[in-house]
Amino acid sequence: MATYKEIKGSNVENFSSDPANALNGQVWYNTTSSTLKVAEVSTSGSWATGGNLNTGREALAAAGTQTVGLAFGGSNDPDSTEEYNGSSWTNQNNMNSGRRDLGGAGSQTAALAFGGGPSSNLTEEYGGTSWTNGGNLASGREYIGGCGTQTAGLAIGGYPRPNGGIKTEEYNGTSWTAGGNYPEIVFNSGSCGVQTAALNFGSGDGPGIVTKEYDGTSWTAGGNMNNAKQSLAGAGTQTAGLAFGGSPVSGSAGAFTELYDGSSWTNGGNLNLARRYLAGNGTQTAALAIGGSVSPNSGTEEFTGPGTTITTVTTS
Repeated sequence: MATYKEIKGSNVENFSSDPANALNGQVWYNTTSSTLKVAEVSTSGSWATGGNLNTGREALAAAGTQTVGLAFGGSNDPDSTEEYNGSSWTNQNNMNSGRRDLGGAGSQTAALAFGGGPSSNLTEEYGGTSWTNGGNLASGREYIGGCGTQTAGLAIGGYPRPNGGIKTEEYNGTSWTAGGNYPEIVFNSGSCGVQTAALNFGSGDGPGIVTKEYDGTSWTAGGNMNNAKQSLAGAGTQTAGLAFGGSPVSGSAGAFTELYDGSSWTNGGNLNLARRYLAGNGTQTAALAIGGSVSPNSGTEEFTGPGTTITTVTTS
């Protein structure tokens, strides 16, 4: 049997700690842990199954991160709230007003819920245990996009159109004020980022590939998506965004994932289950896909990477 040196032309290197910038396929021996390691570099990332919601639903909203997440509203049980700890969901106090197709922003302990069906203008704030009423949107709408924080939230587009579909509103922790109008009608889109650096993509109106970037004052064009989508979810930031799920403007649910670098989109690893009307949170390297129009609609998936995965080599 050939040795590693005969195959690679060098011996396995010894390191006291794992290399910070390991190359794809690099093998080394960690002298501290006395283990053989190998690095695998992914450029597209991948999805793995997470814990199921206690109440399966679609058309819900989310906040927080992959390991400290929040899901609320939606069909089937429109006032329910659940918290995620990275492996399982637990039920929390209900929203004051049940809604579907609503917007969400913030964190698990400081979340914002706004709009939703039927054409609601209500806003609620979550403090980690219960919901309290906040300032109303200027115009009630559903299928609304949302991102930001509880004290600096952003509401984007929505239905009914056309007035709802071009509106942007900014929340300061107390009340909503008008922001820069969206350049065209938009609803059923995906969103991510913060109030002064937001990203919105896809739509139930138009070609479904359009991306827009917000600077806190106005919207400008970003790079088009590779796959037309509506009813999708988003995570991440304006320069490191993630779009997943959804469906073509007319068609069945999709499993596509795309990654944004601030100017263009590249395809990532597909969801395990195609789904639309789902919710999402987290970052480009650690996101959560929650519920949606899928069977079972309680399913959650966790996204990892792109990045480097270090694995311990074992023998049997």
